[in-house]
Amino acid sequence: MSKEQKTGTAEVEQEKTETAAEETKAEKTEAAPEAEAVEEKKEDKKEDKPAEKTEETKPAADAALNDKYLRLCAEYDNYRKRSQKEKDALYGEVKASALKSFLPVYDNLVRALNQSTEDEAYKKGVEMIMAEFKKTMEKLGVTEMDCLGKTFDPAFHNAVMHVEDETKGENEIVEVFQQGFMLGDKVIRFAMVKVAN
Repeated sequence: MSKEQKTGTAEVEQEKTETAAEETKAEKTEAAPEAEAVEEKKEDKKEDKPAEKTEETKPAADAALNDKYLRLCAEYDNYRKRSQKEKDALYGEVKASALKSFLPVYDNLVRALNQSTEDEAYKKGVEMIMAEFKKTMEKLGVTEMDCLGKTFDPAFHNAVMHVEDETKGENEIVEVFQQGFMLGDKVIRFAMVKVAN
């Protein structure tokens, strides 16, 4: 090979090397925008994500959740107590209503006891029925009002007659026409009474 050929070959190789370098450079240039786009996407994703809780915001969030939990517990407790109170009140109303329907039986037994009879067995039978009736009513929580000789109270008594009597006190109950009954502290039936002075 002559010197000129060697020089030509060297120049060709140098050109190839330069061409390869330029191609590599072009590829890198083309790849650079793609890499930049990928980096931009990563930054966008970071921006889209909510900021992670820092040490300062974490206790505040925990306090808010705790407050919300305590409020929910209090609301449930109030609901439970209110429901129980309504249930108890409803039970009391139904019980009072049912027991009130038995009071005419009591009145008839009192009338039967007040009638004079020569049949002692009959009288003893009515007395036993009355004793059992009173015992059952007491078990259910029903009590008779003690009215005779007491001062008239419109919350418990129903005055149907008035009499002037100097031997009796002011507004004193002198006669009971119909016995009054209570279920606990609730009046089932007002006592029908005669009041003096």
